[in-house]
Amino acid sequence: MAVLCVAMRDKGLPRPGVRDKGLPRDGRLADLAGRQHGVVSIRELEQLLGYSRSGVARAVASGRLHPLHRGVYAVGHTSLSPRGECLAAVLAAGPGALLSHYSAAWLLGLARTSPSPFHVTIAKHSRRAPPPAIRLHRARNLAGEDSALEHGISVTAVPRTLLDLAALVKADWLQRILERTEELKLFELRSVESVIDRNRGHRGSARLRRAIASYKPPVFTRSDAEKLLLRLLVEAGLPRPATAYNVEGHELDFYWPELRFAVELDFYETHGTRAAFERDHLRDEDLALAGIETHRVTGRRLEREPQRLVERLSELLGRRRASMP
Repeated sequence: MAVLCVAMRDKGLPRPGVRDKGLPRDGRLADLAGRQHGVVSIRELEQLLGYSRSGVARAVASGRLHPLHRGVYAVGHTSLSPRGECLAAVLAAGPGALLSHYSAAWLLGLARTSPSPFHVTIAKHSRRAPPPAIRLHRARNLAGEDSALEHGISVTAVPRTLLDLAALVKADWLQRILERTEELKLFELRSVESVIDRNRGHRGSARLRRAIASYKPPVFTRSDAEKLLLRLLVEAGLPRPATAYNVEGHELDFYWPELRFAVELDFYETHGTRAAFERDHLRDEDLALAGIETHRVTGRRLEREPQRLVERLSELLGRRRASMP
C-alpha cells in the first residue's frame, strides 16, 4: 500500500481511499486514463474510483474497459502508445515494479530500439508470477536511487539501466549508450560507480566498470604525463624530442624539428570546453599549413597502453623520416 501511495503522489493523484467528488465516476476514470497514457489498474479502479469487482466486469462488458494484462485495462480503446504499453507492463507486474533493460533505455531516450518485448524488474523476494508476454527480472539489491519516474512511468534510473544493459549487450553497443547518456547530460560517474559497488555479483558489474574506465580522471597530472611519455620515448631508443618548443606561434609539447613532427598531450579536463575545442582545431590547421605533422595523445591512453602508444609513435616517426627529402 505504501508503494501505491508514493506512486499516486508522484503522478499528482489522490491517495487510496480519497475520492475526488468533483466529477462523476466515469469522468474521473477518463481523467485518470488521460494522465496514464490510457491505462489503469484494478487497484486504482477500486481504491481511487470506488469500482467494485462486479462494476469492473460491467465496464469491460460495455466496452469502457479493455483487458490488457491480468488486472490492467485500457480505457475506451486498445490503440495504446508505446508509453501506454510500457505503463501497462509495469502495472501488470505489481507494486514496486520498474520498467527496465532495453525498455527503460528506450523510455529514457538512451536507445532507439523498440521497447517491446517489455522488460520489467521487481524485487527478488516478490512471489508474484511473471505476467505473460512480459520479460520479468528479479533484482536482489533494488535501492531507492535505482528508481525514477519518466513520463509518469516507474523506471530504473539511468545508472541501474546501464548496469542491466551491460549484462546483455556487446561492449561497442554499451559504449554508444554511455556516449548518449553523456550527450543528454544524464551521466554521473559517482552514481554509476555506486550502483556497481552495490551489485558486485551482477553480471553487468565488471563489464560496466571496464566501460566507464575512460570517464575516470587520469591517475597522474599533465606534468606527470609529460615526464612519463618523454621517459618512454627515450627508453625506446627514439630521438629525444624538444619539449615546450615554440613554432609558428604555438608551444608544442614534444617536437622533432628535423622531422617537423609534433606530439600534443590532450586532457579532457583542461581542453573539454567548446572554445578550447575550436582553438585546438585551428592550431592543428596552422601547423599543417606550416608543414608540421601533429598527433594528439590523450592522458588516459598514455595511462592505459603506454607501450602500445610508444610503438605507434615509433612507426609514425619512421614513416615521417622516410617521407622527408
